[in-house]
Amino acid sequence: MAEPFTTYKLIVLYMAKHSKETLTNSQISEFILDRDYTDYFQLQKVLSELVETELLRKRTISNYEITEEGKKTLSYFEKELSGEIKNEVKDYLQTHGGQVQERILTPADYYTTPQGNYAVRCQIIEKDTTVLDLTLA
Repeated sequence: MAEPFTTYKLIVLYMAKHSKETLTNSQISEFILDRDYTDYFQLQKVLSELVETELLRKRTISNYEITEEGKKTLSYFEKELSGEIKNEVKDYLQTHGGQVQERILTPADYYTTPQGNYAVRCQIIEKDTTVLDLTLA
């Protein structure tokens, strides 16, 4: 069995591969955190590493899609994911996949400021309209 951190990466890659559209940070977080696989900060580290290693590509500040290299990597290690996890991912995507545009999205991202501090940007988006856009340092 793979190390937990590796398993989280494989889950995210598997989700991205089987999603019909790009995945939002909030969709990935909802799936991972609701099942208590890991905490928010570990998940953000997973996403950062997947983007840095070019296995995932950021389409916007919080939308992700799998790269060709990510698909290739997943094909080598997909057997490490249990059938139960794969089924949970497919059920989640089937249930939530078509509702993305109708839902209220709450993307959040953090970054390093030019002064070396951290800032968090949180948004509330409803039907492609930004209702709230807040950045905290």
